[in-house]
Amino acid sequence: MKQITQKNIKNQAVVIPGSKSISHRMMICASLSNGTSNIKNLLQSDDIKHTIDALKQMGADIDQVKGTHYRVAGFGGNPKPCNKDIYLGNSGTSMRLLAGVAALGNTGYTLTGDQRMCERPIVELLDALTGLKICAKSENKKGTPPVYIQGGNRAGGSVKIDCSKSSQFLSSILMIGALMKNGLDIFLDSPPVSSPYVDLTIDIMKKFTIKAHQISNMHYQVPGQQSYLQGNFFVEPDLSNAGYFWAIGAVTGKMIFVKNINKNSLQGDLKQIKILEQMGCILKIEDTQIGVCGGPLKAVDVDMSDTPDAVPAIAVVASFAKGKTRITNIKHLRQKECDRIDAVSSQLMKMGIIVKQGEDFLEITGGNPKGARIETFNDHRIAMAFSIPGLIIPGIEIENETCVEKSFPNYWDIFDSLLT
Repeated sequence: MKQITQKNIKNQAVVIPGSKSISHRMMICASLSNGTSNIKNLLQSDDIKHTIDALKQMGADIDQVKGTHYRVAGFGGNPKPCNKDIYLGNSGTSMRLLAGVAALGNTGYTLTGDQRMCERPIVELLDALTGLKICAKSENKKGTPPVYIQGGNRAGGSVKIDCSKSSQFLSSILMIGALMKNGLDIFLDSPPVSSPYVDLTIDIMKKFTIKAHQISNMHYQVPGQQSYLQGNFFVEPDLSNAGYFWAIGAVTGKMIFVKNINKNSLQGDLKQIKILEQMGCILKIEDTQIGVCGGPLKAVDVDMSDTPDAVPAIAVVASFAKGKTRITNIKHLRQKECDRIDAVSSQLMKMGIIVKQGEDFLEITGGNPKGARIETFNDHRIAMAFSIPGLIIPGIEIENETCVEKSFPNYWDIFDSLLT
């Protein structure tokens, strides 16, 4: 249990670790190469550790050189046999992206995780792999992990995939398409949720000299018989995690900068700053940092289908805003580390805030939040988002605060060191 202490914080700047999304993808692309890559500013978190351990089991040689600098000797697109289950905790990104990598092997792999991971759907990705004549099945017949995948067919060709629950299904297929004989011609039933993450995947593949093309919002192509080329890379800061500090700026009325941010970043959660601006915040966008300072906060009506990880923090800010904030097209949040729509709703109501929820929306009536003991549901984003109001109202306690180690292990160190 962590008790949050009220603080009269100052205008200031913070430095946050590397992007989780980029760290996963760079480690996988480096492992798919034939050579040795150097990756600096890699996020060191539970989720990334699961990806690293799995890639080692598949044959990559990965060493921590110093701090956040890692050296990766790849297995050239040919993962080695693994005679034991690959455990991925509750890292959905690891499960989905590595399911594709497993499909490149000639022997079988079993991917599994913790109890929540084994409730999270992956059947759409398994169906797409099956369509490519790859053995891919849910061992419990429920379309959830554990999953068994055995490759052996690299013909490629045309494939359909449903990405209405996760864009990571598409990212997984894109990354392996380059190693197929005929590449992949990928068709979607509808535009993917969280589509900026697909753009991010294609951009990272490009850094490893892999070509992939978006023909339309429901059609992607990857030429076959390409090779991932090793190189030296830097992981930019995580803008999902930057959002908690921008939200602190919003509710405290102080200018909080996050350093080392590229204003042209492809990370989808850069859109948070525009949402906060709509809510009445002042933005300062400089060459190497972006700051947010709150003013009189007002409600907004916003579609956050592309920025799901930002929803808890924006919802907390909305609890201080005048009027009813409506956050829509977020059905996929029910399949995250917890049901985030229900979690956000229940914890805001504990704080005396009026909240309505539907299958794919949250409606938050701003007011005067009160202190409460926050249940995190073992979800890192719930813990971090609900720490924010504790800076200005008494009585906020966060249970199971160590769950932040999934994506932001030093969150509490940075949070507690905010200048007063």
